[in-house]
Amino acid sequence: MKNNDRKESLVKIAFKMFLSNGYENTSVDKIIEEAKIAKGTFYYYFESKEQLLEEVVGLMLDNQSKHAEEILNSNISIPEKIVGIILSYTPNEIENTIKNTIHNNENIVLHQKLNKELIERMIPILTEVVKDGNKVGIFNCDNIPERIKSILILSGSLFDDNKKITKNDIDVFIDIIEKTLGAKSGTMNFINKIIER
Repeated sequence: MKNNDRKESLVKIAFKMFLSNGYENTSVDKIIEEAKIAKGTFYYYFESKEQLLEEVVGLMLDNQSKHAEEILNSNISIPEKIVGIILSYTPNEIENTIKNTIHNNENIVLHQKLNKELIERMIPILTEVVKDGNKVGIFNCDNIPERIKSILILSGSLFDDNKKITKNDIDVFIDIIEKTLGAKSGTMNFINKIIER
């Protein structure tokens, strides 16, 4: 088995085990037993279980990015594309065990690193949608990647920590997005669908 193939195989095995048993309940010994490899082989590819977790989350983001690209290239409306792309980067119910692990205080550095990567992956895809929105008159803005980045950082800060969000918070957030993208008032009300989910 080639080095990259073996590493990818280990990441997939860990992904399945983290989903079924939880990160905390999955030891390196259990992973190498499942993979039928020596402990030294594991540590050839990964310095630690935490580094493996980072690779597992990278795999999740790869899958989410593929789904987002499919939505970008679909024939649905521009607002539906925005909703679909944002939702495609939301962990599904099964993946929540991994998401919850990342949100633990002891994983704060990993959490921040992955938030940054998530934003970097979303910017080019959402930029394409906003450019299309500019062409058809839904949006009217320049410096689109920078505007998308600001919106994503704001949304991460507002919605990431399971804070209690009020209706006024949501209304102001929608207003800021509409003004940032040069959209008419009410254009982005579909964001309520994302928040309700």
